[in-house]
Amino acid sequence: MPTHPTRKRPLLVAVCLFLGAATGGCGPAASDDAPPRKFVGLSPLHAVCTTGMVADMVGRIGGRWVQVDRIMGEGIDPHLFKATPDVIARLHSADVVFYSGLHLEGRMTEVLEGLARRKPAIALTSTIPPDKLIQVGDGAHDPHVWFDVALWSETSEAVRRFLVEFDPPHRADYEAQAAAYRAELAALDAECRRRLQALPEAHRVLVTAHDAFHYFGRAYGVEVRAVQGVSTETEAGVREINDLVAFIAQRRIKAVFIEKSVNERNIRALVEGCRGRGHEVRIGGELYSDSMGPPKTPEGTYVGMVRANVDAVVRALQ
Repeated sequence: MPTHPTRKRPLLVAVCLFLGAATGGCGPAASDDAPPRKFVGLSPLHAVCTTGMVADMVGRIGGRWVQVDRIMGEGIDPHLFKATPDVIARLHSADVVFYSGLHLEGRMTEVLEGLARRKPAIALTSTIPPDKLIQVGDGAHDPHVWFDVALWSETSEAVRRFLVEFDPPHRADYEAQAAAYRAELAALDAECRRRLQALPEAHRVLVTAHDAFHYFGRAYGVEVRAVQGVSTETEAGVREINDLVAFIAQRRIKAVFIEKSVNERNIRALVEGCRGRGHEVRIGGELYSDSMGPPKTPEGTYVGMVRANVDAVVRALQ
């Protein structure tokens, strides 16, 4: 991509954003009060994204007209990620910020919501009707939407809608790229369903480190169990581990799975606990949960990440 002159913007001190975050406001709702201005600067549009899944979608739909800056790299747990002064500066320098939402970004959520009072800050999951989300108590929803490929595809509407309104001269490109990406995701969704439902139903049990895969289970007919809760901020106790050991041994489950962005100690404890009960369960592989693989690898894309997970599950459980 050709280089472009850098647009200069005033840089507020980091504390301003944190103070702004304290005043609250939800990303998309806050931007309703002040519709996004039309983009009149130099191309490409500077979009800062939180996770790899968000960055991949924005890059695919934005194409050459959007320069994507991803904050969280491979192996980063978004639940625990803290905004450093450098991250605050990158957020402030953006033309638009895209994030996943539903409190996936945990400790950054207030910063992102406060930022929406100053510039467009778009939560991709804001486009999903609440009745399609999985509730996890106290009015909260499971944020791991991307494991249901068809449901994640719906979030592309948030990206498409913003880009065509903000940068009208390139509307045709955004529309075409969004349609092509959704078609690719529809094919991926069908592939996941076909491959997983080919497993015997009794074998379709997925045991992982934290509760990230319930959308995956609901979409593709897989029973899901986990050591930790939806957020990795919650610690698993001895009782939870023992209950899961009993479940694995009783069901004679063949494999459990490590997650690349979550400490593996609890899964190792499950293996040892099952061995103590006379049941040998092996580690079936590492799954991508809250982050993708390294850049410039198949797993460094959303499609490649999902396919790698399905490959690992089918290989271990068939």
